[in-house]
Amino acid sequence: MAFSKQQLHKFADLIHIDITDEKLESMNIDSVIDWLDKLQKIDTTGVEPMLNPASHDLPRRADTVTDNAPRADILKNTPDTAGVSRGYFAVPKVMDGE
Repeated sequence: MAFSKQQLHKFADLIHIDITDEKLESMNIDSVIDWLDKLQKIDTTGVEPMLNPASHDLPRRADTVTDNAPRADILKNTPDTAGVSRGYFAVPKVMDGE
């Protein structure tokens, strides 16, 4: 299946890549398309789709509430101590409030 330059430029535009005519000529796109056509012809009836190549389950832990990071310990990490006495991080102003 051969594609014209116009078709290839349209594909490139659809996927938001900028490609020159010289680059298109140096690429062997038709062989890739032929290979994809061969893949489409493979009989996969009875084959279950694979969502993940890893077949093992990840270990799970109990979902319990803990207090591993008390607020005072977390607030010790701030470089700007302006809000620490009130219990929050002080950050630079991002937007002007009008």
